[in-house]
Amino acid sequence: MSNSTAFSTAAPLRNSPMKRRLAAAIVAAALASGITSSAHADALEDAAAQYRPYMVKDIGQSLAGAKALRERIAAKDLDGAQKAWIAARVGWERSEVFTSGFVPDLDEKIDAWPNALTGFHAIEAKLFGAKDIGVQEQADALVFYLSDLDVKVHDTPFNPQGLLNGIARLGYEVGENKSDGGESPFSGTSLDDMRYNAYGIQSAYQIIFSASLASNDPALDAAAQAQIAEMKTLLDAPDLKSLDQDKLRTVSEQLVVTLQTAAPKLGLRKPTMEEIAQ
Repeated sequence: MSNSTAFSTAAPLRNSPMKRRLAAAIVAAALASGITSSAHADALEDAAAQYRPYMVKDIGQSLAGAKALRERIAAKDLDGAQKAWIAARVGWERSEVFTSGFVPDLDEKIDAWPNALTGFHAIEAKLFGAKDIGVQEQADALVFYLSDLDVKVHDTPFNPQGLLNGIARLGYEVGENKSDGGESPFSGTSLDDMRYNAYGIQSAYQIIFSASLASNDPALDAAAQAQIAEMKTLLDAPDLKSLDQDKLRTVSEQLVVTLQTAAPKLGLRKPTMEEIAQ
């Protein structure tokens, strides 16, 4: 076969209908992938915006509790101050999906533990441990920091990546750190702390991520839902001593892995263990 014959035979193949259809299919698939990713991103952004009012409510509740705490301390009412401290913790623990990643400096000032110099746990040690009502300065500081947080929760951009990282981080903390003796030993509310954390995890996951993941990978969404539900069931123990800490740790690790697996399917980056365990 001559070179000219070879050329004339090969040329039609380069522009054959089959090749054109294949090229069109590749372009269509790429465009569809881009549209799908864009749709996921838009859906997650919308869901994150819908989640904000829940954080506003929880942080507002915690701030109101801290103000009541400050009033009871000024009145030298130890019992009332203890009750106000416990009430202020509810909204705070539910909001940690947001606080640890988006406002880490405030998170540290408000809720550092176990070696707390400021915030909830510095007050807890005196109110519940030493039965000492002389924590007016610390209460003033707590109200100040929570007031700052109340402003920031209205204005801080709620990006889905940060919220997914926050869910994974809090889930890890519940299983790996908070279950080992508890976060609030003087007040005896450590189990409640973890229960409210689990409530916050479930709320954030369901509002922001569940629908998008279910449309992409229903089995993976079902796994995340089941793991969060199991975490809540384990935390329904009558007291901290009855808590199956090993099982809770296992479930929390499973949830982290599930969220890491889900991230690319949501068009997000997989949270790293460095980010989760920080």
